[in-house]
Amino acid sequence: MKRTTEFVLGLIGGFFGFIGAILALFVGGIDAAFSSDGTSEITALGWLAFFFSALAIVGSVLVKSKAKAGGILLIISAIGGIISISMFYLVPAILIIIAGFMGLFRKDKQEKKESVA
Repeated sequence: MKRTTEFVLGLIGGFFGFIGAILALFVGGIDAAFSSDGTSEITALGWLAFFFSALAIVGSVLVKSKAKAGGILLIISAIGGIISISMFYLVPAILIIIAGFMGLFRKDKQEKKESVA
């Protein structure tokens, strides 16, 4: 089966996840600039979300050949992204988790073979 839907949803979700991660890094940079010690926890969480977005893209590519493994990677990246930067990752997580569940639970169509008698 081609699994184009899962691939496209995971790819779009990963791309939007990168945008959310960049926004979190921007907010973390502003927070670090105005804090007294010059560091921000938001920056680390933004990099973690960047990692989960890359994992979503890897999972969306993998779902075409190995559907179960790709689906598991997509679900892990959606949950990890929500944990890391929460509201910045809401739309990407919805797209990625739909693709992940489709990769796990969608059944391949069996071609009907005509018996030769």
